[in-house]
Amino acid sequence: MRNFDFSPLYRTTVGFDHLSNLLDAVNRGDTTANGYPPYNIELLDKDQYRITMAVAGFIESELDIQHEKQTLTVKGKKLDEEAGRNYLHQGIAGRNFERRFQLADHVEVKGARLENGLLHIDMAREIPEAMQPKSIPIGTAPSKLIDVSKEAASQDAA
Repeated sequence: MRNFDFSPLYRTTVGFDHLSNLLDAVNRGDTTANGYPPYNIELLDKDQYRITMAVAGFIESELDIQHEKQTLTVKGKKLDEEAGRNYLHQGIAGRNFERRFQLADHVEVKGARLENGLLHIDMAREIPEAMQPKSIPIGTAPSKLIDVSKEAASQDAA
C-alpha cells in the first residue's frame, strides 16, 4: 500500500479538514471488499448520480437504505424462508451484505426503486443558495485612506 503526502494540498486550501478523514477511509479499504453485491455508479447529468446494485433474490422488505451525514449505507438481510430447500446447485448469491458509499457535500438521496433484481438509488447535488457563487460589486464611493506620515508626525509632536 502506498502512502501519499497531501501536505502541499493543505497549503492552498481552506476548510477541507474532512478530506484527510475521507482519504484515510479510502486507504483502509472497504470492509466488504468481497465485491458483493456488484454495483455501478453513473453520472446521469450535471450533479445527477445513480448507484445501481445487483440484488437478485432480495425483496424490498429485505433491503435497508440509510443516509447519515455523508455516508450512504445499503444493507441486505435475507429472511430464513429457504431453510427447507435442498439445492443441487446454488449459483445465485443470496447472502447478507452491507455496502457503504461516501457522498460529497450537498449530495442528497432523491429516491430508490427495486426493478428486475436491480436496486437503483438516485442522488443529486444541491448546493444551498447561500453557498452558491455570488458576484461582489466594486463600490464607487471613495474609501477613507489614512495618511500614516501625518499620524506619525502628530504623535511625535505630542
